[in-house]
Amino acid sequence: MAGERREATFQQLLDEGMLEIGDGYRAQNNELGGTGPIFLRAGHVTDSHIDFAGVEHFHEHLANKVRPKMSKVGDTIITTKGNSTGRTSFVTDRLPPFVYSPHLSYWRSRDPEKLCGGFLRYWSQGVEFIEQLSGMKTSTDMAPYLSLTDQRRLSVTLPPLAEQEAIAAVLGALDDKIELNRRMNATLEAMAQSLFQSWFVDFDPVRAKLDGRPPAAIDPATAALFPASFQGSEAGHIPKGWTIQPVGEVVNCVGGGTPSTAEPKYWQGTHHWTTPKDFSSLQAPVLLDTDRKLTDAGIAKISSGLLPAGTLLLSSRAPVGYLAIAAMPVAINQGFIALKCNERASNFFMLNWCQTNMAEIESRATGTTFAEISKQNFRPIRVVLPPKELMAAFTAKVAPFYAQITANLHQSHALATLRDTLLPKLLSGELTISTI
Repeated sequence: MAGERREATFQQLLDEGMLEIGDGYRAQNNELGGTGPIFLRAGHVTDSHIDFAGVEHFHEHLANKVRPKMSKVGDTIITTKGNSTGRTSFVTDRLPPFVYSPHLSYWRSRDPEKLCGGFLRYWSQGVEFIEQLSGMKTSTDMAPYLSLTDQRRLSVTLPPLAEQEAIAAVLGALDDKIELNRRMNATLEAMAQSLFQSWFVDFDPVRAKLDGRPPAAIDPATAALFPASFQGSEAGHIPKGWTIQPVGEVVNCVGGGTPSTAEPKYWQGTHHWTTPKDFSSLQAPVLLDTDRKLTDAGIAKISSGLLPAGTLLLSSRAPVGYLAIAAMPVAINQGFIALKCNERASNFFMLNWCQTNMAEIESRATGTTFAEISKQNFRPIRVVLPPKELMAAFTAKVAPFYAQITANLHQSHALATLRDTLLPKLLSGELTISTI
């Protein structure tokens, strides 16, 4: 499959009709707010996928006007302004069509017999592009910027078409599985959240019994754990026999710290130590690894010490609201409130409770430089608690969901490591598909 490689600039590929590059549509505020085509901004292009949560839509009557800036399957997407300049993604047939914003560019193959769009996807992640990008970034209002003129000057080393397609197929298969795992995890998390909402917020099984109906989708043993009536409380009507308590009296809430970074004996050990930065790229509420590690001496400098696996971590500042269950023992910095859960309120219950009550948690944050919720302000928040038997039943129901999420995350990490190992070797020609 190996053959002669060709070096060409993007301008040459444009002149030969092999490539199209473009930027996005400059939308006016009055053009948005409808139910028509999606308007994709650069902020929705993440390091791992395109996140359509919260996207805006054009008004339907503008569909023809914005059509020239619509995505097509096979496009490579590049962010072109701000600190994320050079972040890339790819348009697959699983994505809905969308209109590019001005801070996005696209690279599109115009001649699939000579240029594979999937190859450009992975070339954009390789050292040849990254090194050129570093030299081409200019500054506008202190923000990095990659113009269309700069992009035309990019130089790409093209293998023969068959090799381009093979590289795209092998690496694409790995990314497809990673994406499938991400979507599966989103579904599993949504299932757990839906069950929590039904049982502990909407009280659906109690309402069903009150109406003389059997609770839906619940086995008889679990249904028997729900009462058939409500009682008054400071939070309104709650199921009979349930209680309301401050969260600080239900679970142990502790903080963390940072050992002196000037003291080498505290760092580069074997104990995980986390900051909110580790949470910024999490795709599911499970923490598998941390950027930095502490020694025994470093752990000794943190009052909460090494927290056990299963501890629920809530970032308390910069920003407030990141959530994850630690899959391993971990120490935390001062940017967290750690919830050491128990049979009275399991970590899965408290994770979903925090997600459901995040607006109230955020409302209790204070600070002028940045918002922060202290343990003192967090502990009084009230929790509606079911009996221990029902808490155990919920935990047993959702535990397999989070176990599968964790397994998928481990698999995706292994696949990403393999992809990142193969990518530079395939692009450089050090490896060919036939030798893998």
